[in-house]
Amino acid sequence: MASSALKLINPNSDVARRGQALQLNITAAIGLQEVLRSNLGPRGTIKMLVDGAGAIKLTKDGKVLLTEMQIQHPTAAMIAKAAAAQDEITGDGTTSIVLLVGELLKQAERYISEGLHPRVITEGYDAAKKEALRFLEDFKSTQPVDRELLVSVARTSLRTKVHRALADTLTEAVVDSVLTLHREGEPIDLHMVEIMKMQHRSESESRLVRGLVMDHGARHPDMPKRLQNCFILTLNVSLEYEKSEVNSGFFYSSPEQREKLVESERKHVDDKVRKLIEFKNTVCSGENAGRGFVIINQKGIDPLALDMLAKSNILGLRRAKRRNMERLQLACGGIAQNSVEELTEDVLGYAGLVYEQVLGEEKFTFVEDVKDPYSVTILIKGPNQHTIAQINDAVRDGLRAVKNSIEDKAVVAGGGAFEVACAQHLVEFKKSVKGRAKMGVQAFADALLVIPKVLAQNAGFDAQDVIVALQEEHAEGHVVGVDLKTGETMDPQLEGIWSNYRVHRHMLHSCAVIASNLLLVDEMMRAGRTSLKGPQLGE
Repeated sequence: MASSALKLINPNSDVARRGQALQLNITAAIGLQEVLRSNLGPRGTIKMLVDGAGAIKLTKDGKVLLTEMQIQHPTAAMIAKAAAAQDEITGDGTTSIVLLVGELLKQAERYISEGLHPRVITEGYDAAKKEALRFLEDFKSTQPVDRELLVSVARTSLRTKVHRALADTLTEAVVDSVLTLHREGEPIDLHMVEIMKMQHRSESESRLVRGLVMDHGARHPDMPKRLQNCFILTLNVSLEYEKSEVNSGFFYSSPEQREKLVESERKHVDDKVRKLIEFKNTVCSGENAGRGFVIINQKGIDPLALDMLAKSNILGLRRAKRRNMERLQLACGGIAQNSVEELTEDVLGYAGLVYEQVLGEEKFTFVEDVKDPYSVTILIKGPNQHTIAQINDAVRDGLRAVKNSIEDKAVVAGGGAFEVACAQHLVEFKKSVKGRAKMGVQAFADALLVIPKVLAQNAGFDAQDVIVALQEEHAEGHVVGVDLKTGETMDPQLEGIWSNYRVHRHMLHSCAVIASNLLLVDEMMRAGRTSLKGPQLGE
């Protein structure tokens, strides 16, 4: 009835009825699952994305794939958006959500084909979701969050994104950068970790710089290239001749007057520079005689002023980015100044080493060995843009994983351990569920096992053998995950394989809600305005 009414209103509309609509949704979810299936876990494969302009991106990060792929199907696009939201909130678990949603719909299809109503299954899913979240609370491991645990969490997250050797290199940098920022009782601001990219040498040389790396250098050849034990002065003062903002004109009747005018303009800038040089001479005297002096200015410094600074052995950087100015104060200490009047030693920051590195035509300035940094830099190196982009995505997720563990004060055993334990728990829980919703609980339990199955398949083992071994071991009361080297069972707690509690919590919640919504769709109508030039009513 509804479809014929819709046809009357809009002859261009497409309507998919009950069984057909459900089949479309299930096919789309399983199709998306098949695409991302091979990416899961440390042994997952890599996808190559080629855009319209021919640019290539290599990645196995689920979030990057889902946002960069052009997904036309509405159901698949909806699942992709939900999985991308998971990444934005928790930083991980995108591939897992897509696999779980696909599997929940696949399991539901078995029961629906036997005549069970989708509403009954969604009730079962809802009961199973609540019980799974309750079980997660008991299963999570609340232990003191020390550096060793955070290294395990970061390593587990990074190994699923990049190859093993690189993940181990980045792990230390990621954990140390978050621990440097962490102050008890304060939220962790990951924006204070600057990620600087250098196309240089190999990716295994990426490292943590306890300080700041700026992507520009001194603009004068005679300025010192390396200074130790430095005072850092952050300025927001224009040290160049500026045109006035209003339209004004100067009229002079003789060359002498013009000379005077130019001189007075120059004098205005020179006075500021002289004050800075005097200040440097005052500060770097006595016991501080050998110390370096660095000026980092947010506005410009003209060539003559640079020359004066160079003669006084001052390193001057101009036009620093605003975000770097904020980070400089957090890294080195000191207070940014808007004027050169009445400068005192209290406004200066400190850095043990400031040096310049030239890469081709680009210059980088490193500010290192700072005393108590509130801001650090992760320096990503790689031979080409593909590698750098891949590391950048991985580092972002690694930082989030460490931050989540510190804030949750809890972690969950990885390697498919939670999914195996939860599936077994739900099978027991099914006995207490009344009526036909039991089948929904059973379907949810079966769907959870997709994670250990796919982990095993991607490592080249037989999924059934692995699942049976895991379930037998779990029945004896052990916490077990898949060992991807041997295909045997292993204890993730001993191996140090930990994942985030909030990733699992959000994942269970999201996938059950999305799968339930898609199961309850019984009619899909494409009745939107596709074109204003379509056949009009009454024609």
